[in-house]
Amino acid sequence: MRKEKAALIGAVAALTTILAACAPTSESPGAEPESSSSSSAMSEATEVTVGVITSESGVLAGYGEQFLAGFEAGLDYATDGTSMVGDTTIVVENRDDAGDADKAVTAAKELIGSGVNILTGTVSSGVALAVAEQAAQNQVLYISGPAAADAITGINEYTFRSGRQSSQDVATAGSFLDAVSGKSVLVFAQDTAFGQGNAAAVEAILGTQGAEVSSLLVAEDITEFTTFAQQVLDAEPDLVFVAWAGATSGAMWQSMSQQGVLDEVPVVTGLGDVATYGAYGEASESIKFLNHYFAGAADNEVNTAMVEHIEAAGGTPDLFSPDGFNAALMVVQAIAEGAGDVDAMIAALEGYSFEGPKGTMTVREGDHALLQDMFQVKLVADGDSYMPELVATVPAADVGPAEVG
Repeated sequence: MRKEKAALIGAVAALTTILAACAPTSESPGAEPESSSSSSAMSEATEVTVGVITSESGVLAGYGEQFLAGFEAGLDYATDGTSMVGDTTIVVENRDDAGDADKAVTAAKELIGSGVNILTGTVSSGVALAVAEQAAQNQVLYISGPAAADAITGINEYTFRSGRQSSQDVATAGSFLDAVSGKSVLVFAQDTAFGQGNAAAVEAILGTQGAEVSSLLVAEDITEFTTFAQQVLDAEPDLVFVAWAGATSGAMWQSMSQQGVLDEVPVVTGLGDVATYGAYGEASESIKFLNHYFAGAADNEVNTAMVEHIEAAGGTPDLFSPDGFNAALMVVQAIAEGAGDVDAMIAALEGYSFEGPKGTMTVREGDHALLQDMFQVKLVADGDSYMPELVATVPAADVGPAEVG
């Protein structure tokens, strides 16, 4: 049975932004929510509009571009290039949220007001949470994109996700240990909401599996890391989980390498998008990377189709391309089986298992988590740069998030 959360649980998106405050949720205080009754007329229509809300500008524009390219490729794949499901034409209407929850809420209200009852997109966790609230208020289907906050899973019956979530990242980090129980894990991060959130996530996931979790949090304005690298060595952990962002990343990794940390202790961090591959300098080949996706991670027909479509359009398959592709497959499934009726579309997606670019994806019925494989990756020298190479695929069952509800 689907259940709404009584409250949102704070969680961090390791590769995305910190949660933003949710915006107002109705056009007027006394307004009745849009009902799914309008979907009966939609099922008889020859056209269904899907509202895609994501960052096309702002600091997350690159991630938004990846999602949009994947969505276009997925829609082309799922409809054989026709943008049609049976006799129904899918019309896509894009809106730029610029990474801002208020802008996203405004866009969602405008789309819903014009009769749209399928929304997808966004790379920001704060934005996704705000749009999810709108989905529940107005009884429309929402398929979130790359936004990774765990709080999105199970937030309400109308919200699904097309990407992974933070706890799947952390569980993948734990897969670098032969056994988690009894091992010591040190979180090395900045003393910010981002770093503190990662520390809390590691404690919540690996700590409950029996690991002894500690944290070394460094002020954000620190630029010299020799003493901190030595503290990592002195702690003698079995695994170091690094959560770092910003301009000091290069100096931090250089110190970790020069002080011998990478030679003495397994150090794990998340591998981001293509633009970050050269950010680790001489430490690149010594770091163990957990990964959501890179173009060579999976070898299957769907991934090949996505890569070829994006490259033919002049783009580069990247970290969040499969999230857009999956979203398109889920939209097509919802329309094909639900005919525009929101309750029927929800039922069509709950428990839905399909082949995506990463392999088999399964929507968990109870809380709409998207169960999927994750990857262990290393960076290898490629001329003057570095490229990812698959080390191992971590089965979905080994990194599935705890069920909500």
